[in-house]
Amino acid sequence: MAGSHVALGAAAWLVAAPRLGLPALSPACLALALAGSLLPDIDHPKSWVGQRLRPVSRVVGAVFGHRGITHSALALLACGWGLLQGGAPRWAVAPLAVGALSHLAADLLTPAGLRLAWPMRRTWALPLCRSGSAMEPLVVALLLTWAGWGGTVPPVLRQAWDESGLARLAAPACLAALHGAPCARPACGKRCGSGKAGG
Repeated sequence: MAGSHVALGAAAWLVAAPRLGLPALSPACLALALAGSLLPDIDHPKSWVGQRLRPVSRVVGAVFGHRGITHSALALLACGWGLLQGGAPRWAVAPLAVGALSHLAADLLTPAGLRLAWPMRRTWALPLCRSGSAMEPLVVALLLTWAGWGGTVPPVLRQAWDESGLARLAAPACLAALHGAPCARPACGKRCGSGKAGG
């Protein structure tokens, strides 16, 4: 739902901004993050953004369907590349991308999931709640609480993650963020997941 996407988009930006070296409370950046959190639903004419951009929404929805290309990794990469190639400043592109990523992450928590590798038909999902269900506000509240902690992983959850065996399957970058390990990027030197800007 639009309200949940806006709340999670704002929370995601507040967590991501310090790590990107950008001002978390900048009105312009925050507005762009909120816009990004709603933008993927332009493929649904009845969504909040779809109702305001109805002609575009009808065309996109008719051609690609809901949770098609606008909810894929391809759309994020293409939009980011296009904005940067068009000379859009990093401070504008980053919050839009973070907002859009928060939207995709939220939709992954529903049974319908996402076709992240669109046009491939495979769907990914971590079905915690249905859109509009009584569980949705609870899941949003938990994620907002996590964001309020600065997006850090409490030690007890980190230990459970390690003991689950899933840690061995995660990408090195995910493990670096989880444990605050040195960044794998050459010449970075920051500790990813430590909350330091640029990590």
